[in-house]
Amino acid sequence: QVQLVESGGDLAQLGRSVTLSCTAQGFTFRNTPMGWLRQPPGKAMEWVADISASGATAVYADDVKGRFTISQDNAKNTVYLQMNSLAPEDTGMYYCAARPGTVGCSFPPDRWTYWGQGTQVAVS
Repeated sequence: QVQLVESGGDLAQLGRSVTLSCTAQGFTFRNTPMGWLRQPPGKAMEWVADISASGATAVYADDVKGRFTISQDNAKNTVYLQMNSLAPEDTGMYYCAARPGTVGCSFPPDRWTYWGQGTQVAVS
């Protein structure tokens, strides 16, 4: 059974940092593109970042580039999103997503196969 469990969401002050974690099970993690997406209050889901199956390529949305870093630990089946210099527009529910059986990255929200339950980040 595929399961993605996020953690680390928090109420953060402007300019501070938060690190999200997502632990996966039920598929071959090290061969799977993993991503983070978010849904700001009252807005549509948006893609934030993802990392290729090999872990060699990480890509970011323009508004988080240089502030957020996605990484993975294959031994722990965990993907991380380190978020620095948080701004109010980073507020939202953050979701971890997986797309087993594919290669590449930069997948839009409707292309992800599995999703976690989400973890809330609020910046004030």
